[in-house]
Amino acid sequence: MNQFLAALLSVAALLLAAPGIGLLTVPTALAGPGSAETYRQLNLFGDVFERVRSEYVEETTDQELIEAAINGMLTSLDPHSGYLDRKSYEDVQVQTRGEFGGLGIEVTMESGVVKVVSPIDDTPAFRAGMQPGDLITHLDGQPVLGLSLTEAVEKMRGPVGTEIRLTVRRGETEMLEVALTRAVIRIQSVRHRLIDDIGYVRVTTFNEQATPGVEKAIAEIRQQAGDKLKGFVLDLRNNPGGLLDQAIAISDAFLERGEIVSTRGRRADAGQRYNAKEGDVTGGAPLVVLINGGSASASEIVAGALKDHRRALVLGTRSFGKGSVQSIIPLSGHGAMRLTTARYYTPSGESIQKRGIEPDIEVQPAKIELLSQPAQRRREADLPRALSGADEAAKARPPASTPAPGAPDAAPAGAPGSTPNTTPTNGQPPPSPAPGSAEATAPEPVDYQLERAKDILRGVWLLNTRINIH
Repeated sequence: MNQFLAALLSVAALLLAAPGIGLLTVPTALAGPGSAETYRQLNLFGDVFERVRSEYVEETTDQELIEAAINGMLTSLDPHSGYLDRKSYEDVQVQTRGEFGGLGIEVTMESGVVKVVSPIDDTPAFRAGMQPGDLITHLDGQPVLGLSLTEAVEKMRGPVGTEIRLTVRRGETEMLEVALTRAVIRIQSVRHRLIDDIGYVRVTTFNEQATPGVEKAIAEIRQQAGDKLKGFVLDLRNNPGGLLDQAIAISDAFLERGEIVSTRGRRADAGQRYNAKEGDVTGGAPLVVLINGGSASASEIVAGALKDHRRALVLGTRSFGKGSVQSIIPLSGHGAMRLTTARYYTPSGESIQKRGIEPDIEVQPAKIELLSQPAQRRREADLPRALSGADEAAKARPPASTPAPGAPDAAPAGAPGSTPNTTPTNGQPPPSPAPGSAEATAPEPVDYQLERAKDILRGVWLLNTRINIH
């Protein structure tokens, strides 16, 4: 017991000496008022530890109990603090780097096997011809059935240059054996496209690839669109956040000057402010930022900075409200701990925590449906003896031919009693499109929030153009 307590005090000393905690030595940590109470509490912990180790119904290791105790201490503080064992710490590093040794396929689990969602361009899986919908049933001859998705993904990842054999079922009957050599895979955190005259940039996570991805996307859109570009949509919906430095860099990409975000910790001297440098990658083009309840942390930093500086209109629904800073503190010889060390504040001084970012224009997700149309209404042009328009009267000429006596005048297109021009000459209704044809394909669901963002950008562009003209 004494040996255990000594070891526990050593662990406590290491934790208290970790960067950012503020206490540097064991005497400093345990000296002064309350030190006797600290010893009593550590004795209590030692008693519980010993009783669990000796009497729990199943045998446990000291490492399992200590790691569980540390994790319990950290998770009791707030929802975002916790202990990371070595494996979890490595996974966090992979996520933040945005690259790993693997095959290059986005997958999900379906009916107990791994289903390919999409191969990533220019990766081993893409070059081997893997297709969306392929079902991976075996990995190196071992069945996938019974594995979780995480376990299956872990088996597909590995050192660059190593080989893995996949057994793939394609369609109902076709079975394939595919040998792939693992390569460096970069997680695509930024996607973009030009939608008519609007540049669309979506950021899915703030890893180390995010800032160069945004800059490249905007450069390609500007080159592709030329003079017809009317603005950009930055889509941060369902983006859970990521690295603070990436949020700052992406905000800076759109701002010419001013504060981006500030952090304030427990100590008065622990606060930091981050400011923008001159230069806007869009050239000052109109900008709309999309957010929703899944936009958190780094996403809220970007949206808050662009909103407070009036650089962008924020559209959508209130964001998640995670306004706390987590520091990853490595523990020598072990994993790491994730500890909440500060809060985020927008340039206006508002805390993000539990409040989130309120959009400038609230737009709830919705479906766009055409309402059933009433019977075709008569228009002025359909009325008997209606006057000709001024231009029409000026251009009036004698008819080339005279209708036969008693023949009815031609009804205007769309007037009551007229025949729609989609009806064939035999009077039968037009044939239905063949199954599988382009006409029969169901249209993709319309993104209502994105449509509203595009409308706003076109309106801003039109307003600016008219002001410049006059």
